[in-house]
Parts: sequence; structure tokens; C-alpha cells
Amino acid sequence: MSFNIRALRAEDRPNWEPLWAGYLEFYNATLAPEITDATFARFLDPNSNLFALVAEREDGALLGIVQCVLHDHGWSLNKFCYLEDLFVSADARGAGLGRALIEAVYARAEANDWGRVYWLTHETNATARKLYDQVASKSGFIQYHRP
Repeated sequence: MSFNIRALRAEDRPNWEPLWAGYLEFYNATLAPEITDATFARFLDPNSNLFALVAEREDGALLGIVQCVLHDHGWSLNKFCYLEDLFVSADARGAGLGRALIEAVYARAEANDWGRVYWLTHETNATARKLYDQVASKSGFIQYHRP
């Protein structure tokens, strides 16, 4: 399968929405429409700390997304990149898109001298974890949060 990784554009909204909906469905999450609207707008805002990349097939169809948060860190002068969301459409899985999206974030990190790229996944997400074990190291940390 031939595809290209590029930055999300305003005209991608209709093709981005089904991928975003698929990601939310996978995690049994629902968001109010205004949150989705604001999130998409932030990806396009050059002053936002959010950015998104897409995997696009030759015919223009979007096959996958990676959405990230760039932030300061108290232990580094360099920005850190939190890879918040990664999703590949069911019909495109197994073609290397997930790896390509992660590697595109890595390339952006190297080009901008970011200190770290990191992410979380659910412990039951076995399929994704097989890929993550190949492209990254486990930190050993356990996440805690206030509900």
C-alpha cells in the first residue's frame, strides 16, 4: 500500500472525523461536538501546542492519524512531545502506517531538537503494544491520575 505522511490541513476535516471517531470508539469515549471542533482547530493553529499528522493514500483518502502535544519539561531545556492519539483505519492495518506515523513524529522531534517523544496505551491493547515494543522502550513508570 502506497501512502504519504503529512501535516493535517483544514480541508481534511471530513476525512479526519471518521478516524477520530474510530479512535474514540476504540477507547469507549465520547466527546461533545464542541470539543472535537476545538481540538481540530487547535491542530491548525500555529500558536497551539497541538499538532497532527495524517497518513494519506495516493487517491487522497486518509488512512491514519497521529495527534501530539508539545510541551515544556522541568528537567530539560528542550520541548517534549506527548504522542496523545494514534489510529489507523481497520482496512489499512498491517501495512506499516502506525510505524510510519510514529517515525514521522520521531523525525519531527529530531529536526526540532525535542528532548523526548513518549506515549501511553492501555495494557490490554496487545496489537499496538507489539509495534510499540519494536519502536520504543518502556519507561517502567505506571500512570496515576485523578478521575
